[in-house]
Amino acid sequence: MLEELRIVVCALNKELPAQGLVTMTSGNVSGRDPETNLVVIKPSGISFEALTPEDMVIVDLQGTVIEGRLNASVDTPTHLVVYRARPDVFGMVHTHSNYATAFAAVGRDIPAVLTAMADEFGGAIPCGPYCQIGEEQIGEAIVAHIGNSPAILLQNHGVFTIGPTPKAALKAAVMCEDVAKTVYLACQLGTPIPIPAEEVARGHQRYMEKYGQ
Repeated sequence: MLEELRIVVCALNKELPAQGLVTMTSGNVSGRDPETNLVVIKPSGISFEALTPEDMVIVDLQGTVIEGRLNASVDTPTHLVVYRARPDVFGMVHTHSNYATAFAAVGRDIPAVLTAMADEFGGAIPCGPYCQIGEEQIGEAIVAHIGNSPAILLQNHGVFTIGPTPKAALKAAVMCEDVAKTVYLACQLGTPIPIPAEEVARGHQRYMEKYGQ
């Protein structure tokens, strides 16, 4: 089932270590099929290097395994809460990337002090509350606190990103770590200068309407 989406999700999962966003087997990418609403997600505890499209697990929005010989990611309930609440989301990524997760460890938003943040995120990257791992609490916190951003940090945990496609969600995860590193370095030099809200809004609108082909 969903052969093309399996291939895409598998390839994007392999991008997580390639982009330096995860270590060992942590982190995951999922994608939701717009026709069936079925979700393709990484299996639990399998090394990224060993992953094949056939290893991907297909579940419905209630978490029932539709196809797959391996256990789905332990983060599957989180992804499903978001997919059920956000009909506009068809891709989701979770990482523990170092610089962004450092902000999560101290419970801080990543402030909108870079034009790249205005472009990609439309403002600060919010940090949501601490949540217990294992059930639906994390997904509920993401839905409640992410707002219009494609990325959110969860206190003491890590990074979650969403998008209209799995590839867009991965881009947001890569950009989140990139701006987190720059903002962290800026904080070592002094106090980063906030971009006025109206400039953030203008930059984001211009990026959304005019960037790319």
